[in-house]
Amino acid sequence: MKRAHLDEIFAFMSVVDAGSFVAGGRALGLTRSAAGKALARLESRLGVRLLNRTTRHLSLTDDGRVFHEHCLEVLAALDKAEASVGQRTGTPRGVLRLTLPAAFGRLHVLPLLRDYLRTWPQVQAEVSFTDRVADIIEEGYDLAVRINASSNSDTRLVSRIVAQHRVIVCAAPSYLEARGEPDTLEELAVHDCLIFSSQTRRQHWLLRQKGGSSVEVEGRSRLRLDSGEAIRDAAVAGLGIAYLPGFLIDEDLASGRLKALLPSCETEYVPIMAIYPSKRHLPAKVRRFIDLMVEQWSAKST
Repeated sequence: MKRAHLDEIFAFMSVVDAGSFVAGGRALGLTRSAAGKALARLESRLGVRLLNRTTRHLSLTDDGRVFHEHCLEVLAALDKAEASVGQRTGTPRGVLRLTLPAAFGRLHVLPLLRDYLRTWPQVQAEVSFTDRVADIIEEGYDLAVRINASSNSDTRLVSRIVAQHRVIVCAAPSYLEARGEPDTLEELAVHDCLIFSSQTRRQHWLLRQKGGSSVEVEGRSRLRLDSGEAIRDAAVAGLGIAYLPGFLIDEDLASGRLKALLPSCETEYVPIMAIYPSKRHLPAKVRRFIDLMVEQWSAKST
């Protein structure tokens, strides 16, 4: 079979798997237009229509479904052949695409990535540092690191706890001088709380009196932000009480820029998750990076 014909088939499979020409083309390094033209050439060569297209939706025709099933069998055979070699060598290679929380990614993942790339010279990395929750499949990421991710209901994804971090209720001395220091969970109701909020999720504070059960706290919120670092800056500026990870504010606590509050309460340890697309054979580049995170972080909480 000609290489051009294989490229057309790969374009078809990628578009079907991703559910759109944009995402399917991006996964192969193609524009939407190039992916559409590749599919059109494939349909012309086969003499059948493989996809029904509307402005908002793609679906397989009957012929497309049969062709897709045969292609899956061929790709599974190729996966098996590649795995038979890859499992012996275990050598990571290719481009590792990551999406990471902005602050945690810079402070904790980037140093690991430096060591990983030094160890495996056949790997390149593309990294997005953002507190936005990316669609891993749609945007073509190999791996996401997420903090306190909700339970995963997407069967296309697999999650694994790689570490835990402690969270701390804190505020700046300037805020406490002006508004007073809360002594109980109930008193948070009359304070300005700095809440993480984005289009996809809103933060809830989980606290408990020592020896008691956990309570979900929702204080009054006049300022909501979609960045952990922005919340830290707002807290230091005296704009309210924050609920932040220790890795982000340890230096502020040590210097006195922030003060830990509610000593009679305990905060939860929050899981740090590695989330990745479910595959029968996880690529060595992904598996080795997950193993590195577990190796470096499992013995301690951040």
